[in-house]
Amino acid sequence: MARYAVIDVGTNSVKFHIGEKHADGTWTTVVDRADVTRLGEGLDASGGAFTPDAIERTVAAISGMASEAQRAGAAAVAAVGTMGVRTARNSGDFIEAVARRSGVRIEIISGVEEARLAYLAVKAGLGLGMGSIIIFDTGGGSSQFTFGRGPAVTEQFSLNVGAVRFAERYGLTGVVSPTDLQRAIDAIGAELSRLDDAPAPDALVGMGGAVTNLTAVMKQLRVYDPEAVQGAVLTVREVDRQIELYRAHSTEERRRIVGLQPKRAEVVLAGACIVRTVMAKLRKDELTVSDRGLRHGLLIERFGG
Repeated sequence: MARYAVIDVGTNSVKFHIGEKHADGTWTTVVDRADVTRLGEGLDASGGAFTPDAIERTVAAISGMASEAQRAGAAAVAAVGTMGVRTARNSGDFIEAVARRSGVRIEIISGVEEARLAYLAVKAGLGLGMGSIIIFDTGGGSSQFTFGRGPAVTEQFSLNVGAVRFAERYGLTGVVSPTDLQRAIDAIGAELSRLDDAPAPDALVGMGGAVTNLTAVMKQLRVYDPEAVQGAVLTVREVDRQIELYRAHSTEERRRIVGLQPKRAEVVLAGACIVRTVMAKLRKDELTVSDRGLRHGLLIERFGG
């Protein structure tokens, strides 16, 4: 048996996974977690550059992951950067800082590649038949959409619609008035206009921190359980309930909500609004939740053989 590690550097969190590959080609999870480092914090306000504090938090987290992978006996580590790393003016400095501290070299991947890897992970993890499917992965800086039917991908694209940017731009980090909330939702809808003419799929699958945290709150998980989240069904009614819950509470009050990762308290309302808007545009009353994401697809792609 061999172990391999993957690191997914996102705008809001860094996801870390160590998998153990067995002789029959199956995988066992050794480690799977996300550290919220807010790499993209203040990205707009700083003119499109990562702040020194955000870089230091993220470099420290990745360095710790690299050390953990070594201690766990991982034969290799693959690391990729997504929206924030693609767009920040000083992403090169950040990548070099990571390499110096940890020895890990981050590869910047496109939004299309991000979507393809997520699709690979979902199909492997959920096995959703042969009908039409749309998978969306909404993160801190962008949202990826993959359209498919059975094993075949028919369309992929990435939109710059992420929870960090909308939370900061529209003041969604604390208590929000209904009027201001609607203004933010309208703006999200405008930036997701590419979905307006898309046919409703047989199945809609959501992944990413916003979706999994909404699910953990729905299930009141005091300790996050990926097996309880994987394959869960999230309804429009539940998303609406949580939007109102977050809208009416401050950041500190949100941190006390059972199931919500405390470091996501500032961005969870923006993420929930993105999820709700996607469901509305695709005319779906519910979605299936995938706890498996880019990192799992990357593991299969690079080390699956």
